[in-house]
Amino acid sequence: MRHSAGLLLFRRTGDGVEVLLGHMGGPFFARREAGAWTVPKGEYEPGTESAWDAARREFREELGVPPPEGEAVPLGEVRQSGGKLVTVWAVEADLDPDSVTPGTFTLEWPPKSGRTQEFPELDRVAWFTPARAREVIVKAQGAFLDRLAEHSG
Repeated sequence: MRHSAGLLLFRRTGDGVEVLLGHMGGPFFARREAGAWTVPKGEYEPGTESAWDAARREFREELGVPPPEGEAVPLGEVRQSGGKLVTVWAVEADLDPDSVTPGTFTLEWPPKSGRTQEFPELDRVAWFTPARAREVIVKAQGAFLDRLAEHSG
């Protein structure tokens, strides 16, 4: 089983809470909105690294900025449709999406072409109201929005 961990940033505005999500990079998600946004996260190997350490490392790798300090609220785990177990913490912090310098990954593209290309891990980062986030986030990760709402009241 694959494990992934991440940080869900949230901020309070005059209109309520907003959450920071990233749009998955690469050709598969290029023209998709629904189900193409995610908590900034990445895979780790249990036993070699804690989920918390992985969440902070992956935040830096995915966004190119240090993870914020502040109280980390555990939002638990969800199992995504592909079987990956995702663990997330919420941290209250503000972040300017324009400050992000995403990490990249290499993929053979087009498929079976023998050519590889680099793509950003996350090609966009944006703040969303919980209602709008629910429309675009990876389906299983919607549970994190519910748990954050319980916490932030």
